[in-house]
Amino acid sequence: MKALKYSDICLIPNYSEVHSRADCDPSVILFGKKFLLPIIPANMKSVIDMHTCEWMSSHGFFYIMHRFDRDLAEDVANAQDWDNISFSVGVKTKDKMAIQKISKRGHRVDYLTIDIAHGYCRRMNGMINWIKRYLPDTKIIAGNVATSSAVRELANWGADIVKVGIGQGSPCTTKDKTGFTIPMFSCVKLCSNVTLDNGYIVPIIADGGIRCNGDIAKALVAGATMVMAGGLFAACTDSPASVISINGLDHKAYFGSASAENKGHNNNIEGKLNKIPNNRMTYGEKLNEITQDLQSSISYAGGEKIDSLNEVEYYEI
Repeated sequence: MKALKYSDICLIPNYSEVHSRADCDPSVILFGKKFLLPIIPANMKSVIDMHTCEWMSSHGFFYIMHRFDRDLAEDVANAQDWDNISFSVGVKTKDKMAIQKISKRGHRVDYLTIDIAHGYCRRMNGMINWIKRYLPDTKIIAGNVATSSAVRELANWGADIVKVGIGQGSPCTTKDKTGFTIPMFSCVKLCSNVTLDNGYIVPIIADGGIRCNGDIAKALVAGATMVMAGGLFAACTDSPASVISINGLDHKAYFGSASAENKGHNNNIEGKLNKIPNNRMTYGEKLNEITQDLQSSISYAGGEKIDSLNEVEYYEI
């Protein structure tokens, strides 16, 4: 069986009675709360910062703040008046101590993403249990994994949402350095619609491999609940990625979480620096463009809501 990237497939249009693509609704409901788009900027240092997270929270978008060189307990404390509070955490002792501190202070955290490269592991199980113990009302996003059995196991451990994708982001070198990866369209297909014994269908976030707005629609067709993208947002004028001039043109420094640029050293590196062209759009303008493009995708799918993409068929190219 051939494993497929997003660029390996094309979507087949359905009959539509939509009067205007502007009538289509790309919002998504997650645990009873509505978010305007099924898109999440990657929780990476060169993609998102606290200012952007606060803006996204106040404007109805979902976000996940990164965990690198941050004080989680203090960040959570500073976000208590936000509409949604969504942060990342690792699996080390300092991360567990931060969870205890948040609990002791009685602070609210709506979502915590346990963010490690290989999420199908014993330490993930331990961290899920730790969060459930100290922050029982917090929804847990856990990842990354790349198989349906891993999605099932993490959900059985207590994860509410599972993030899928290994080695497919453009600044990630895992597939080259370790040999392990699954191209994203096939990965999402494999990991979607995992149903637990109690009937719970595990929501998944497709993380990696998004090269253009149309890939978001392809990820949703494959079965993703939400989609994470890095380069689309790192390229924005107001992203935290630093500006690099190449032949007089502005580029942004977009680097992986396991890169030397992020780690500050050269041990166990599985990421690199990409110099990507500045897209000349703010975050808000990019999100507006994605909104319009997803509205068009929904109209081509023949419906008016985002779930109409579930009925779309595709060709392998």
